[in-house]
Amino acid sequence: MASRDPRADIVDTNPFPKPRIQRIHSSNNSNNSNIYTIDDLKNMFVRGKSPSQEKNVWEFSKTEKQNLSLATAAFTLALGFMVVRGIGGVSSLGFNTWLITILISLPVMLLGVGPAFIFHEIGHKIVAKKYGCWAEFRADPRGLQFGVMISFILGIVFMAPGAVLVSGLVTRRQNGHIAVAGPLTNLALFIIGLPIWILILGATGAFDITSIPLLENGSRAYINDGSIIWQSMLVDAGVWWLSANLILGLFNMIPFGPLDGAKIKDWNEQVYYTVLLIFLIPVFSMFFGLWSPTRLLEYFVEVIF
Repeated sequence: MASRDPRADIVDTNPFPKPRIQRIHSSNNSNNSNIYTIDDLKNMFVRGKSPSQEKNVWEFSKTEKQNLSLATAAFTLALGFMVVRGIGGVSSLGFNTWLITILISLPVMLLGVGPAFIFHEIGHKIVAKKYGCWAEFRADPRGLQFGVMISFILGIVFMAPGAVLVSGLVTRRQNGHIAVAGPLTNLALFIIGLPIWILILGATGAFDITSIPLLENGSRAYINDGSIIWQSMLVDAGVWWLSANLILGLFNMIPFGPLDGAKIKDWNEQVYYTVLLIFLIPVFSMFFGLWSPTRLLEYFVEVIF
């Protein structure tokens, strides 16, 4: 007599109390959103969807919101220290100007750079949930502390704010899709942001100011004779929007450790090198002075307005 096919347990009516079946996790998260019953598995076979896919992909738990807020605040503060070149900027700017510049630059960085970081992580989350996985952002407290201290001391930003933790069964292809969603989100933000910031800067006349004073470190001043130069702040927000999305996208394409590049390359090398070049060419040409976000925005504002 042939032995019973064990897969029949998934579709047969279960006469016993429903057991809980734990999916294999890619992390040690014990969130019970990945614990499915026999009926859940039936629905997956019949309807092709998991319970996680039935939920709103834009759903954020209280813990996730707190982690996103913490990481965004720390990242913004680190960028503020970068604007004044860290603690070393006190000697060239004076303490009062140094401190005021940091405080005023925070909303500029939050508006210009914040979306690049936040939507990058949300891109991972949405695709992961589309594939039926549990996905939530978690900040890395040590990474945040290290990043803020480096920025405070050296005036450069080198930070790993956190990552989207994904739990669930995914194929190599699906894992690659989840990974590439982050950099592609940055590319989309760059493309969408270009016409938006052209309209904003053109409509407000932010480039009409005859001369924007510069700080000794070369960055645009936000205060002059006790008055806030809002035009300078608005221009910087647009410039940082464009440059941050390109730089963040390129950084995450590094095929190392937990970065997106390693997962994308493991899935499809052709896709990896294509996306890498999309970011590599404009970022390197920008650093070599072949173009700049400021000149690009100013050119289109002059042509259109």
